[in-house]
Amino acid sequence: MKDFVVAAAIVCVGVTGCAPDAPPPDAGDQASTPIEAVGVVEVTNEPLAWVARRLAAPLVEVRFRASGAADPAYWSPTTDEILAMQQADLVVLNGASYEPWLATVSLPASRLVDTTAGVGDRLISVAETVTHSHGLEGEHEHTGTAFTTWLDPTLLTEQARVVEVALAARWPEHGDLFAERFTELAAELEALDAELEAATAPFADQYLIFSHPVYQYLRQRYGLAGSSVHFEPEVVPDAGQWRELDHLLGHHRAQWMIWEAEPIEETRRELAERGLGVIVVAPGATPPAAGDYLHAMRRNIAALQAAAGPVDSSPAP
Repeated sequence: MKDFVVAAAIVCVGVTGCAPDAPPPDAGDQASTPIEAVGVVEVTNEPLAWVARRLAAPLVEVRFRASGAADPAYWSPTTDEILAMQQADLVVLNGASYEPWLATVSLPASRLVDTTAGVGDRLISVAETVTHSHGLEGEHEHTGTAFTTWLDPTLLTEQARVVEVALAARWPEHGDLFAERFTELAAELEALDAELEAATAPFADQYLIFSHPVYQYLRQRYGLAGSSVHFEPEVVPDAGQWRELDHLLGHHRAQWMIWEAEPIEETRRELAERGLGVIVVAPGATPPAAGDYLHAMRRNIAALQAAAGPVDSSPAP
C-alpha cells in the first residue's frame, strides 16, 4: 500500500462551493465573479471533504463519491468511478486501512495522498477480527487498523496539514491562500478539541458501552474507558448479542451506551431495562443531514453535555 502513498508534495485542484452554511473565508469577494475550476480533488469521507473544501473551495472541485454509502469505509468504486478518479488531479485518502479497494484498482500513484502516512505512531491496531452485518451494505470486518481518526481533532489537524502542503506544492501560486485557510481551520479544530475534552470529562470515571468498535480515537484522546459490542441501530440485537452485553454488564457497572445513530424503540426498551441510557455520537464519515463535519461534531458534544446534565458552577463550600 505504500506505493499509493504520496508525500505531501503533491496537489490537485478543482471548483466546488463550500457547504451552504460554511462558505469559504473569501467567498464574499468572489460572489459576483465565477471562478473557473483549476482541477478536481477526490476524497473518501466527509471529514476529508470538509477539510478540502475549507482549504481550496471554490478554487477546487471536491468530489466525494461515497457520500451516499451507509459507511464509506466499506464502499467500493464502480468501473466508471475508477475511470473518473484516474483523471482527478488529487485523490485524498484517509489511510489507516480505510480504503481497502485501493489494492484492486489502478490509480496514478503520483496523485494519491495518504493523510495519515505521517502519524503511524498514533494509529491504533485492532486486535479482534469480527465479521458482521452493517445495514444494507452486508457483512464486513473490523480488523487491522482503526480508521476513524477524525474523532480526534488533533489527528484531523495533521491530516489537514498534509492536504494543505499538497495543494500548495501543486499550485504554488495559491500557496498563501491555502496556508491562510489552514491556519483558520487548525484554530477551529483546536477549539473543537477543547470542547470535546470538556464534554467527555464527566464520563472519564465511568465505564461506557460502545455500540460499535469505531470510537477508538475518541477513547484514546479523551481517556474514556469501556467495551465495544456490535449492535446496529436499525436492527434489534439477537439473543447472543444481548448475552454478550449482559456478560459485560455483569463485570462492569455502566450507565451509558454510545451509539452511531438512534437505536429503534425496541432496543431502547431493552437497554432501559438494563439501566443503560443512549447517547448518540455520530462518527461523521458521511454527510450529516444538516451542516458539515464541524456541525456534526458539535451535535455530538451537545448530546454528551445533555447526558452529563447541568454543571454546578456554584463555588465550593
